[in-house]
Order: sequence, then structure tokens, then C-alpha cells
Amino acid sequence: MVTEKNYETFKKRYVERMQSLKAGDPTQEDSDLGPMARVDLRDDLHDQVEESVRKGAKILCGGEKPSGKGAFYPVTVLDNVTPGQPAYDDELFGPVAALIRAKDDEDAMRIANDSRYGLGGGIISKDVKRATELASKYFDTGMVFINGFGVATPEMPFGGVKNSGYGREHGGFGMHEFVNAKSVIVVQE
Repeated sequence: MVTEKNYETFKKRYVERMQSLKAGDPTQEDSDLGPMARVDLRDDLHDQVEESVRKGAKILCGGEKPSGKGAFYPVTVLDNVTPGQPAYDDELFGPVAALIRAKDDEDAMRIANDSRYGLGGGIISKDVKRATELASKYFDTGMVFINGFGVATPEMPFGGVKNSGYGREHGGFGMHEFVNAKSVIVVQE
């Protein structure tokens, strides 16, 4: 989700950056992107892209399934992503980004929370205080990264909400997920 006032500038710069990424052997230093895990997963992703395009999305880069060996899929950016398209409604597990235009911060939160998934999300903003407020009060995900994106770390809880899971692993919260609490009640007469 990108707010209206930032949309066109973000789109231009994002597509330029995505087009500059090089797919190839992940063991080679000059490769930015390796193959997907399996060919059938790549094919499913391509079907989601094609269905999104049939329903009105526009390919800004990528989107063509390469021939040859391996489960490679090009970095793909979709514009004009709206409800009813897999790029809006589903999780796309692969190098496909769906650009969704939001009127403002509140509309971006509405769109983000419209998803039936909620593992993690991110907010990029110069106003860290406002981003923190949006993340803590309005963003319905298990984790939110502000001005960056990372991976799970052992000291922080990891887990999602909605169809992305229940409970947490890692950190102190995670330890409690793997123990059984016992209540012992003594009734005094």
C-alpha cells in the first residue's frame, strides 16, 4: 500500500530498482535472486499473476515465465491491484510485488487489515512516531517492521494473526507456548 501523495514517485523508483535485480545461481555473488523452491510453486505464482492481469492488474516489469531448467521467476511488479485479484486477496509466495494505492495512512491501514492473513507487515515513513502509533494501534499483524524489514530473531516473539497463525515462538512469549501452566487451587473452609 502506498499513499496517493507518494504513489507515482514510489512506483517509478521501485520498478527501476526491481528491474536492476539479477536472477541466477544463488551461490554466485553477482546473483540477487535465486530460483523458487519448486517448479509447481513457480507455475502457481505465474497463474496468480496472469489471473490478476485478466482482472485488471497491469504488469510494470517481469510477469513472464522463463523457459529452461529450474524454478526461476522474474521479479514482477503489478500496478492497479484491486480486490478480487489474487495479487490483492491471496499471499503471493515469490518475487511478485502488488502495488496498491491508498488515499492516506488510514486508508492504507484499512487495506492492509482487509487481508485474511496477518503474519507481518512493514511501514516506511519519515515520521517514526506516527508509524509506531499505526503499527501498535491499527496494524492487525503479529509483527510490524518500521523503516526496514528483517527476519525472525530468537529474542523477539514470532507469529501471526488471522489465517497466519496463532501463538508465538521465540523470546519469552515463545517459551510460554511450549509449557503447560498448572493451576493448584486450595479451597479454605
